[in-house]
Amino acid sequence: MSAIDIDELRKLFLFERLDDAQLTKLAGSGAVAEFEPEAYIIRQGEPAECFAVLVEGEIQMVQETVSAGTVAMPRTSQPGVYGGATSAYLGDRGPQTYMHSLRATAPTRMFMLPAKKFAHIVAEWFPMAMHLLDGMVSGGRMQREVIDRRQRLTAMGQITAGLTHELNNPAAAAVRAVDELRQLIRASRIQLAQLAEDGIPPEKLRHLIEMQENCANAVGTIKDRSPLQISDAEDELGEALENLGVDDAWELAPALVGVGFDQAGVEKITTKVGRDHVAAALRWLAEAIEISQMLGEVTEATERISKLLASAKQYSQMDRAPFQMVDVHDLLDSTVTIFRGKIKPGITVVTDYDRTLPEIPAYAGELNQVWANLIHNALDAMGQEGTLTIRTSHDEDEAIVEIGDTGPGVPEAIKDRIFEPFFTTKAVGEGTGLGLDISYRIVAGRHGGELKCRSVPGDTWFEVRLPLRES
Repeated sequence: MSAIDIDELRKLFLFERLDDAQLTKLAGSGAVAEFEPEAYIIRQGEPAECFAVLVEGEIQMVQETVSAGTVAMPRTSQPGVYGGATSAYLGDRGPQTYMHSLRATAPTRMFMLPAKKFAHIVAEWFPMAMHLLDGMVSGGRMQREVIDRRQRLTAMGQITAGLTHELNNPAAAAVRAVDELRQLIRASRIQLAQLAEDGIPPEKLRHLIEMQENCANAVGTIKDRSPLQISDAEDELGEALENLGVDDAWELAPALVGVGFDQAGVEKITTKVGRDHVAAALRWLAEAIEISQMLGEVTEATERISKLLASAKQYSQMDRAPFQMVDVHDLLDSTVTIFRGKIKPGITVVTDYDRTLPEIPAYAGELNQVWANLIHNALDAMGQEGTLTIRTSHDEDEAIVEIGDTGPGVPEAIKDRIFEPFFTTKAVGEGTGLGLDISYRIVAGRHGGELKCRSVPGDTWFEVRLPLRES
């Protein structure tokens, strides 16, 4: 490091309007550093400790981005160009690390001003400008946070509406089944009482109950048959029941056929309970089978409700620590479940999971927001029909999650801008332009990962890379 003369500072456009006293103070606050070609003056991600101004030579600004990879700006040799801790006047509200790298491309001299001294000078010499700049940066950040929160609330509202719709179907099915159960149980009690009044012997009643248990266990286990085969079986059984004098034989036949009951079964039950009681026994048996079927429907509906609630709980991570080891597949599945109500009938969901992918350290609730944003965008892009594909894999250091769609794709002209805040291709009122920006900040900023896009018409993929180990 070496001192710099105020006349040399005055030649730089950045300081040309300063008086001698200011230039003297500035020269005493910093120093000149020399760099060989290809040497880094500052590196992106390192603590922002210096404000760097080109005095002589040639430099190039380089920035690592998620959407476009490494972006290198044109080389410049104009004295006075600057970089580094350019927002140091914001104090703790500004970036604490360099947001870009500066690289010397020829023998170069840089005036290096410590960030704290740069901040003090700006505040002391240009108070109005500093307040204006501070207001612009802080106001923009506040506006971004407000819209961010509003988008989160809007997304939560959409998810809640979808979840409510999904819960309504099994809940309604359970209510309907319970209502039918009341009637069936009442009729079954009456029929059982009728058998007792008719004087059926206890041992024969036991045989009937055992047969009912066998039929109940058979509910849902009979191999699939074609509609024609089922119809023929019902006709055959209905005719056999009529021959035994069973009233409403054609109404009883479907329930009995549903558990594999056939003419041989009729002969067996006739042998077990006797011909005098066979009509009442078959009627009671059919009602008992329908009760088992209704109980199965209630069980299926309540299990569906439990799964939906479990998915909502997993999605929101409301009972988990913020940072934890998580199974990415559980997070993806819970997000897809939450979105079921928004998936159009013409859209197919395909999952291709690498089950050897280990758990990763992550903020699970925030990753769910990433999946939600990417899936929501994919569904919007495809409209009424298409294929949503979710696949996972991993290499030695990173977990890889890819979400693809068959929509029209991202135009090449805007591909480099889709991660910018407030940039959206949707109509006014339909999008804030923050979904991908939020996702990028969660993946890159919170997890040290990468979020990339590759797209051609009919084949768009968003790739998320996350570290397998905690940094």
